[in-house]
Amino acid sequence: MSILILFVILIALLIIGTPIGVALCLSTLAGVIADGTPIVFFTQKLYNTFDSFPLMAIPFFLLAGDIMQRGTLANSLLGMCSSLVGHLRGGLVHISILTALFYGALCGSAAATVAAVGGIMIPAMVKEGYPNSFSTAVNASAGGLGVLIPPSVPLILYGATGGVSITGLFIAGIIPGILVAIAFMITAAIIIHKHDYGIRHPKTSAKERIKAIWDAKYAILVPVIVLGCIYGGITTPTEAGCIAVVYALVIETFVTRSMTLKLFRDCLASSMRMLSSIFLVIIGATALGVFLGYHNVDRMLIVAVHTLTSDASVFMALMLILLLLLGTILDSSACILIMTPLLVPLVRSYGVDTIHFGIFMTVALCIGFLTPPVETNLFVACGISGLSIMQLSRAVLPFILAMLIVLLLITYIPQITLLLV
Repeated sequence: MSILILFVILIALLIIGTPIGVALCLSTLAGVIADGTPIVFFTQKLYNTFDSFPLMAIPFFLLAGDIMQRGTLANSLLGMCSSLVGHLRGGLVHISILTALFYGALCGSAAATVAAVGGIMIPAMVKEGYPNSFSTAVNASAGGLGVLIPPSVPLILYGATGGVSITGLFIAGIIPGILVAIAFMITAAIIIHKHDYGIRHPKTSAKERIKAIWDAKYAILVPVIVLGCIYGGITTPTEAGCIAVVYALVIETFVTRSMTLKLFRDCLASSMRMLSSIFLVIIGATALGVFLGYHNVDRMLIVAVHTLTSDASVFMALMLILLLLLGTILDSSACILIMTPLLVPLVRSYGVDTIHFGIFMTVALCIGFLTPPVETNLFVACGISGLSIMQLSRAVLPFILAMLIVLLLITYIPQITLLLV
């Protein structure tokens, strides 16, 4: 009965537009009170949640991404991508996608990637004759690469919650992230060819390309240093996040000299605002997960699903439908924190690799960034372009289809995610 009360209140709060973190906390508290369970049990569990070394990676990567966004490193990536693919038909589109791919390796946040890359590229694409809806759709979709290319906040949350190697998840996310980027570029190229969008620019010389790559050397070194330290076993992801902050701060302060004390305070404030919203979701989702675990919902779920099917392929199809539905109504972080403790034991019971499932889950939930009512990327992109959510929701449909195709490949060809692990 208490679980029913919890979910009724949660759904009601979400319908009236309550922030997801607040809705999770209030609904779980109502369930605890209705259940008569001592509240101190949950406060102890919540304290233990934040007593987690892997979760400390999140604030460091957020801060590093903010420093690079407000400094010069993000723009240098844009210049490099422009010199490499700017001469192609629809060059600005490919520049947007490639820059989002590289920027995702700097910050690990979808919304931050849309804001950083889209803030520059959407006005530039409109100025060159691309429709505002198409320009915004490209950048809103490409922003999802921020959570597919490591370091990724959702992958950190999945690894910390499910007891799965975060380093393994980071390695496994590389190929799927590149595949999604390629799918976006192909989709955009088809639309450009059909409607004759864009202007073909002269091809840059080899000398200009080398100069652009040289100018972006400090930005290129960020994923090389950070991911190299993680994959080489030199540091943990959390320690690598610290290195990213120090590196970005040193480069922007002493090399490019773009960082001022005021700008650094703005970076800290912006990162803290984003972190507080993420951690509020973590608190509420963890409390809900503990409550469901206290009532053995995870065991009941295993029994219920096994009565439906004993085939792993059918199980993954069911999970695909479930996660796509959840992604439309729940923030990806909240969904991962709530569902991971319930699904990881179920995944293991079917013999599915938990690293493969983590990438599959992240890509499935990433589609939720582009679908109402949560659609985080669309809200950020609409703020930049001035479009309505309805206009942009129609424009991103081809890119959602492209992601679904890649997701199906990932689902049934696990070697895509596990090849490098």
